[in-house]
Amino acid sequence: MSELFEGITSLTWGNISMFGIGLALIWAAIKKQYEPMLLLPIGFGIILANFPGSAAVGEHGVLTYLMQHGISNELFPVLIFVSIGAMMDFGPLLSRPSMICYGFAAQFGIIVTMVIARMLGFDLGAATAIGNIGAADGPMAIVVSARLAPELLGPISVAAYSYMALVPLIQPPVIKLLTTKHERRIRMPYRGANISRTTRIVFPILITIISCLIAPMCAALIGMLMFGNLIRECGVLEKLSKAAQNELASLVTLLLGITIGSTMTAERFMTRDTLLIMLMGLVAFVFDTAGGVLYAKCVNLFAKEKVNPMIGAAGISAFPMSARVIQKMAQDDDPANIILPYSIASNVSGQIGSVFVGGLLLAVATWMIANGMDLPVPVLLK
Repeated sequence: MSELFEGITSLTWGNISMFGIGLALIWAAIKKQYEPMLLLPIGFGIILANFPGSAAVGEHGVLTYLMQHGISNELFPVLIFVSIGAMMDFGPLLSRPSMICYGFAAQFGIIVTMVIARMLGFDLGAATAIGNIGAADGPMAIVVSARLAPELLGPISVAAYSYMALVPLIQPPVIKLLTTKHERRIRMPYRGANISRTTRIVFPILITIISCLIAPMCAALIGMLMFGNLIRECGVLEKLSKAAQNELASLVTLLLGITIGSTMTAERFMTRDTLLIMLMGLVAFVFDTAGGVLYAKCVNLFAKEKVNPMIGAAGISAFPMSARVIQKMAQDDDPANIILPYSIASNVSGQIGSVFVGGLLLAVATWMIANGMDLPVPVLLK
């Protein structure tokens, strides 16, 4: 009989607090429309996981099963990348290949946050996982966390996706702080080249080969991202391309979200480390944005044709939200200014850059941990 009322008699203030967090995420998803496909299932998963004795997350719970066979083995993040790849048009990037540099410059926040996390007392594996929040790439953050810091998977995932949803609020103040109105009004006439079908097909194959040779640990993610794009561009799998962009993306995102939410129990989430992770996630996004903008400003010191430095901020991996934010900011200062093709090119470059840099750091951190090495930085907090 006691089991019948266990959910009531064993309820703690920690459980109730987590219910509040879950409801807050559901509210943000519905009312504010912040990444509803993810935040709503994450919020509901939090609620399910925090009932005392919940069968949803027990030894034989369905969410425990999804965790073991969907996230721990990286299945869900990989499938998400197939969908993202099928959505991407690399045409603007292929028209101006130099834009790939912006996608790598905007990964600056990963390194900065990784070092800060280590200084705050996190071990190397956890610091690397936390730093990858700065990739603005949820699946990549999940993969690195699952391998190097599985105990932090919940807060890292929530931080990554929450700040991705808040890109329209985070990026504009940082960009305005680092640029003048004159710089934000720089026009960039688009001279798009006619990209052949052969080039579009060869590009994802070539990127896969180069990336996997340099950073084999990113093979699964970069490979599936490019595979999704190959499905889109090959011209003979139109039904599969549409299914990947719609049905596959929707189903896997829902399962991914509710499974991540199920890891956020009170004893794991209501800690000092979680608060630090949320703060460092914000730092990561700020430095990502700043790194891209400052790189673009450096380019302008030497380039004959000036670039709008805001396109550097689109180099984060939050596709396509960041590109849209940059275009809106450009038109706020000059209604006739169209820089969307360049911001899209920078944005898809950021998707490639985030996986490449994340995979490289994962490989380096794994090697350093195996050899008993660490980052040579002072630890400020323990």
